[in-house]
Order: sequence, then structure tokens, then C-alpha cells
Amino acid sequence: MRWRTGRGSQLPPTGAPSSRGPRGRHWLAIVTGVVAALIVSAVSAGLAGAFSGTSTAAAASTARGHAMGPGRAAASAHRHRATGTRQAAAPRVAGAQATVAHAAVNTASHAGRTSCTSVAHIGDSTSVGMVSPQSLASPAQRLHAQYSDVGVRHALIDASGGRSIVEEMPGQLNGYRVAAAWFGQGFRGCWVFALGTNDTANVAVGSNVSLTARIQEMMSAAHGEPVMWVNAQTDLSSGPWSEANMQSWNNALVAACRAYPNMRIFNWAAMVRPGWHLSDGIHYTSQGYAIRAHAIASALASAFPTGAHSSRCIVK
Repeated sequence: MRWRTGRGSQLPPTGAPSSRGPRGRHWLAIVTGVVAALIVSAVSAGLAGAFSGTSTAAAASTARGHAMGPGRAAASAHRHRATGTRQAAAPRVAGAQATVAHAAVNTASHAGRTSCTSVAHIGDSTSVGMVSPQSLASPAQRLHAQYSDVGVRHALIDASGGRSIVEEMPGQLNGYRVAAAWFGQGFRGCWVFALGTNDTANVAVGSNVSLTARIQEMMSAAHGEPVMWVNAQTDLSSGPWSEANMQSWNNALVAACRAYPNMRIFNWAAMVRPGWHLSDGIHYTSQGYAIRAHAIASALASAFPTGAHSSRCIVK
């Protein structure tokens, strides 16, 4: 299944790869401080196994030659200046990631089925728990099994703590570069982008790469193939990862959707409940991750169903 893109999809990537050039180096320096709290809060909340830098068992083989190396733990008292304010960053764990690469999955009965038989899922730390045995002990609850249940036969899943579309942690590929690598290696199918939480925080502390430009960059990497975005939500009332900032991101997704006939948005923010979050207000309990994995797979079946054409921008 191939979709024709809207006018905006022809825009060139905005500065990818982002670790190259003056702008990339500047924001690489900022992001090492900005995204640190997001990663460390998950580790301190009991997800140390998921963020240890080791891959899940299903990631023993790499996707079309693409691999993310093991991360190194590092602590720092790094400070950075952004938009006239000084913020102290928490100790940083670099390269936190979990990758399920080219995992072959078996189909099973499900209430809804998708026409997306091949899926590439790119996410941040809010996706790590959906593929981590430490968060979800039962393989049947994890994301690749949930995708299988709606008819996905092959899934590429790359989740990395602190990931954004533009900025990069040391040893990490940003969302755009993961998608570009997979497309370059021959992936053709549907895309699920569970990104934006860190992008929103980075913009909040002063990045000059707008929310809209970030969305355009990821959409360009999909080359007109079907895309489902998972929107963002937190329980925080202030700070870079505040819910108000997440709403700005979600609004930007809705505005962008009008320009991309191949784009759908899963309205995760409308269904998530406070009890599913850990105490950091960003990451999820095991119950929350199980619900999130099931909901994302079900939303994909609604966004791109078998034997039908969904024209709705937002799916629930």
C-alpha cells in the first residue's frame, strides 16, 4: 500500500543528521542536559533493567544491518543555558535503548485487523517499556506480539531513552536518522512514530527547530508511506515536559495532518489515566505499558484497516 503525499511532504529534512553542522552541535550540547531527567527518572522509578543499554532477546539479529550499540552509564553535573535561564541537569545515562530488530511475528485473531503487514516503530523511552521484559514479563503483552495480533507479520521496533527527532544523545541516532537508515536499507511499509515528548521539551528550553519542522522532518523520512503518530501526554503541571507543552505538540500534529493524506494520529492523550503513570508523571507502570502496547496496535488497525480506507485524521 502506497500513499500520495501532500504538499508539505516534499520539504527537505531540516538539518538531519542533526549531530552534524553548527546547529546540530549546539543542540547536541543542550539535549545532553535536557533529556537527562527524562531518562534518569525512569531508571530511578524501577526501570533500570530496561535502560541498562542492553537489547531485548528479540534484538539479537539486526534490522537490515542497522544496529544500536550498547550504551554506557555516565553521571555528570552538567549545566546548560537556554532562553536566559540556568538549569541543572540530573545525572545522565547515555545510550539507554531497547531494539527489536526485524522481528518476525505470527498473526493471531484480533477484533481489528490492519492492512499494514510490515511496520517500523520508532520511539523514545515511553516505548522502551513496551518491549522490555523488565516492564512486561509476558511476551504476549509486548508490542511486537500486539502488532502480530492485528495482522502485522514483520515489525521493526527501535526505542531509545531521551530520543527526539532532531537532537541526539551520545551514541544515539535520532528518530529521523533511524527512519532514513531503514528506508535506505529497503524497508517499505507502515510507520509508527511514538516521538514528540522530548522534542517538545527541547523546544520549550529554546531550540530554534520548531514543532512543525520536526514533524515535517519525520514525514519526509516516510516517503509517502502510511504513518501513524502516537501523540504525547504527561501528568506534569510545569517544566519542559509539562502537559501544557504536550498539548502544543499534539496541536501541531493535528495541524500537520491536514497536509499529509498518509498521516493519522492516535489520540493516546485522550485515553491515558494518571494511575498508569509512574511517580515521574511521564513513564508508565507495567499495567500502563501493557495498555499502551495494546492500544497502539489497535489504533493501527483503525488507522489503516484491512479492506477499507480510513479518512479520519485522528483515531482512538
